[in-house]
Amino acid sequence: MQTPKPFPADIGDTLSQAERNRRAVLGRLLTLSAAGMAAGAGFPGAASAQPSAFRPSKPVRLISPLLAGGAPDAIIRPIALKLSELWGHGVIVDNHGGGTIIGTQIIAKSPPDGLTFGVCISALTINSSLRNDLPYDTFKDLTPITQIGSVSGALVAHPSLPANTLPELITLAKAKPGTISYASLGIGTAGHITGELLKARAGIDMVHVPYSGSSAAYRELIPGRVPVGFVVLESALGHLSAGKLKLLALTDTWCSKLYPQYPVIEETIKGLGYDSIFGLIGPRGLPADLLKNLSADVLRVLSLPEIRAQLARQSLDVVASTPAEFSAVIRRETEHWKQAVKASGASIS
Repeated sequence: MQTPKPFPADIGDTLSQAERNRRAVLGRLLTLSAAGMAAGAGFPGAASAQPSAFRPSKPVRLISPLLAGGAPDAIIRPIALKLSELWGHGVIVDNHGGGTIIGTQIIAKSPPDGLTFGVCISALTINSSLRNDLPYDTFKDLTPITQIGSVSGALVAHPSLPANTLPELITLAKAKPGTISYASLGIGTAGHITGELLKARAGIDMVHVPYSGSSAAYRELIPGRVPVGFVVLESALGHLSAGKLKLLALTDTWCSKLYPQYPVIEETIKGLGYDSIFGLIGPRGLPADLLKNLSADVLRVLSLPEIRAQLARQSLDVVASTPAEFSAVIRRETEHWKQAVKASGASIS
């Protein structure tokens, strides 16, 4: 049995090709879902009729590299529940802080037996450009399983801030250099780098305040102790509707299909927007057949109508890629953030 290289060096996937592949995969998933409904199979029944080739001998550990209670939890826990039903053993979501590095290290150091894998977000593609002391090698120690989807980030502010748009925030920050702080979900996250890139491109001075996940950030944003923050849109929606926060812009590179009424930061400063990834990775050395089975089972779960509806409520655009496609995305995004870190001057100090 040969062990696949986690990140094939010659994958050479382009964005347009990735989009074509994505649509083909989604088409296959929708066909599978329709066939399951036509056969009258709810998920547990379908799992019994067509058992997974992956049969874990004990509960599976699914590492989330951010603390509990944030948007990643709302996305991954319904998926974990369905995988539990499919595999006949619990899939336990294990949350960690530390700017995603602690959780990713646990994944990287785990045995390649399928019993431990976990979530990755855009920080995975950023950290190698910020740190030379990572306890793992992004391309040698990890195996991409699938990109579940992409999520919209948001630049939000406390209602008391006298700025209602990104251009107004820039004007305010220029008038009051060094007095406005902005929150991120941790050092090395997409919000951190985007905030530093905003400062460099707009010529403003704001103070970065990192937190270990959404819950910690909101404890400071909602009372206004930190007036501005880069967060995940889904986690902010309730606070926005309640008037506890206001939205200045989405961090997407183009207008959101789910929220076309919201402006994007790319409209104000070109090159500031980004596509946020949300996927699953395992340790290096996953046997080819095990990787194939894990990926297939996750795609099977993502084809379920109730899961797709749940993910839509979390503002996640489902991608459902193959391992090879996700490898290409990680390589491409790593290069993007490498250039962003260089242009922004961002650091971990």
